[in-house]
Amino acid sequence: MKFGLFGINMRPCDQPATAARVARAAEEAGFDSLWTGEHIVLADPQTPPSPMPPDVAFVDSAVALAFVAGVTHTIKLATGIIILPQRNPVVLAKELASLDVISGGRLILGVGIGSLEVEYNALGVSFDHKGKRAEEYIAAMKALWTMEKPEYRGRFVSFGGIRAEPRPVQKPCPPIIFGGNSVYAFSRTARLGDGWFGFALAHDRTAGYIEAIRKACARHGRSFDDIEISVTPRGRVDYDTAKQFADLGVHRIVLFTRARDESGVLEFIKDSQRDLIGRA
Repeated sequence: MKFGLFGINMRPCDQPATAARVARAAEEAGFDSLWTGEHIVLADPQTPPSPMPPDVAFVDSAVALAFVAGVTHTIKLATGIIILPQRNPVVLAKELASLDVISGGRLILGVGIGSLEVEYNALGVSFDHKGKRAEEYIAAMKALWTMEKPEYRGRFVSFGGIRAEPRPVQKPCPPIIFGGNSVYAFSRTARLGDGWFGFALAHDRTAGYIEAIRKACARHGRSFDDIEISVTPRGRVDYDTAKQFADLGVHRIVLFTRARDESGVLEFIKDSQRDLIGRA
């Protein structure tokens, strides 16, 4: 079992000094990865399904991970998740390749399609065909990262006669994990992904989702063993909880603390090292 730490771009880690200390402490404690969350904008006032108040700060994922890359050495840097259809895939490919380069090949790319129409509207991006756009964007970014002469012709993105440097350190490209709990998300994971990430999940729901991914892999001729499963469990995680998730086939538990100051997060890291990482 591997353990990640969620929230390196959110308060209290939206302050750079805190983010640096938390990142170093997590690496020293044996966490394998640091994870960001993402909302470019939030509804103001908060209205369903917006998940949190509008004053919650999210430092941009690429910026936050580039910053903590400079104060760490080996810990992986994961986006959990970038809402892919909201982004320009050519610009995003450049940002992510640059992040992989400056971190020495530590990027894990987590993507999803999002569910907040207000966010799409603010960006001037259509809320329709999100899944299809996401799949095209993945293919386009892979073309930019891997093809000698990058070219892609699709419904939502099209280019040729260009080149984008640098290329990612990881070959052929950084691992791509998908979020989402729909049949379409499971299909994308099976066809296009290296992993899947589920957030705030109970044990039973996780079991159901893993079984759905397993069936999707069978339908698409993909080995389920190729898919790395990462989950942030709902509620407190102790050793017995971690073992129960591991028994389901979860490879990584991404821990999330509600601590609202630096000392609380550092104490959480220390407790996790003693109670979980040191026993794994």
